[in-house]
Amino acid sequence: MQTVSPQPIRILVVDDHTLFRRGLTALLARDPQLCVIGDAADAGQALRKAQEMQPDLILLDNHLPGVNGVDALPALREAAPNTVILMLTVSEDENDLAAALRGGAAGYLLKTIEGDALTAAIVRAMQGDSVVAPEMMNKLVAAYRGTSKEVPGIGTAQPPAVSAGPAMASLSPRERDILRGIARGASNKEIGREHGIAETTVKIHVQHILRKLDVSSRVHAAVIATEQGLL
Repeated sequence: MQTVSPQPIRILVVDDHTLFRRGLTALLARDPQLCVIGDAADAGQALRKAQEMQPDLILLDNHLPGVNGVDALPALREAAPNTVILMLTVSEDENDLAAALRGGAAGYLLKTIEGDALTAAIVRAMQGDSVVAPEMMNKLVAAYRGTSKEVPGIGTAQPPAVSAGPAMASLSPRERDILRGIARGASNKEIGREHGIAETTVKIHVQHILRKLDVSSRVHAAVIATEQGLL
């Protein structure tokens, strides 16, 4: 029986630097899982192409001429409601991070990211994970410390102070090690490689961790881990 290959992830690249767009397109083209179907230099072009192409995922820079990426998020989500949006930017500002997640971005990545890590983050985002650059994790905690706002992909940002401690105590030593990896922004494959276990085993542990902490996303688990001093 002939097997049908999965369709590649259709990507729209939005960045105002032509050379960066071309370089990123060439980089992503190396992976058969990915397919860049278009690019845009500003928010207006991005909105038109998102509405026309309905990509699976948008890689969105923040510093765009006219309208910043985070400010364009609501319009992009309305134009392409089934599209996953990942910020890919040089900005390490916690306010930009917070605004992106509140605006519905599935993740926040920095342009210093390695090619393999970017591919892995795209795949994880398409699987429903929230992906945040490891360098931004502490800033994520700082951005939401003391707030009870609901954030897409995170839920209630501030973990309940009463339940977080006992929930952490319920984790096994292996689960605590894996949670440290999550808090650093590592993928399941990277965590598995670090601890010498299969990626599928890591995935099972992650499910147990999320259930014990009573959260629905890796990012929220990472926030709790950092708040509780696990790092």
